Amino acid sequence: MLTNLRLRNFRCFEGVSLDIGPVFNLFLGANGEGKTTILEAACVLLRLQSQRSSSLAPVIQIGKKFFEVRGKFEEHQLEFRYSALRRRVKFDEVEQRTLGEYLRIGRVVSLANADIELVRGGSEGRRRYLDFLGAQIDGSYRPALRAYERALRARNALLKSPLPRAREVAAYDAPLIEHGRVLLRLRAELAKMLAPLAMQAYQRISGGREKFALRFLPGAGDDFGGDLERSHRESIRLRQTIVGPHRDDLELLVDDLVAAQFASEGQQRTIALAMKIAQSDGLKKSSGGKAPLLLIDDIFGELDPERRNALLDSLPTDSQKLVTATAMPWRDEITADTIYEMHNRRLSRVKN
Repeated sequence: MLTNLRLRNFRCFEGVSLDIGPVFNLFLGANGEGKTTILEAACVLLRLQSQRSSSLAPVIQIGKKFFEVRGKFEEHQLEFRYSALRRRVKFDEVEQRTLGEYLRIGRVVSLANADIELVRGGSEGRRRYLDFLGAQIDGSYRPALRAYERALRARNALLKSPLPRAREVAAYDAPLIEHGRVLLRLRAELAKMLAPLAMQAYQRISGGREKFALRFLPGAGDDFGGDLERSHRESIRLRQTIVGPHRDDLELLVDDLVAAQFASEGQQRTIALAMKIAQSDGLKKSSGGKAPLLLIDDIFGELDPERRNALLDSLPTDSQKLVTATAMPWRDEITADTIYEMHNRRLSRVKN
């Protein structure tokens, strides 16, 4: 459990400290009060990355040079300080040179209105969905992803040069293949685990009216090295690497039709919710029954009552939850450990 959270120079907050209840924590306030920032800080503290942004630089408060988040999770003191020049990670007051011990502690799933882009948007968002989960399940995932991305950037930089030299480009093939094979295997395993969980979650939320399917579409075949070699001329022409895990995708289908094209908005929102619940179920399954922290950002207003109630029933009862809302006329339907009202970017704790 996350029991407290402290922010410094974090987006709109110069400094704030709050206690977190064990099950359901509700943050009420108008748009722009910083509700989402509280959830983001919890994610950054536990995972050293934001669920809102691929970079941490925008998180630093305007005019400041660094941000800092601290908190207590499962009796461990966690601290993360970030600046453009340096990152500092402390675990139980001891600065960490490697991140393995720190990152093995917290498990997080984020649900937000923008998740509909998992269905409507491009493949990059769906890869990030897999990456966010994979890094929490398998300790080899994050290093393989980072190494692959470094090799890919270097290889593509050479391909974009005025006169790319085949030997220089080929020098990055070995690390690309080595780490790419690991990513392809791990992502295929993730999709295999997620598919039945997402299908079941979709049926629960939708009332079983339609059938949902999730399938992995790899960006390379079993012979990644051969694919890379065979695509060399086309890569030279297009000035970019055209096969590999950076082209991986997930196919999302409702009643065997492509969801992005044929599903209604309600169905698309249900798919996004089902995918996030599948993440939660997958994390719980992979960690011996330990439910993850759920960050639920103002999603209930976009759901009809039937889907809203089905979602609440589908969430793990033993998960700690941080929930934001602009208005909660139905808040009597739930029992919250802690309720914070936010006004002028200040938090005041109120009774349920």
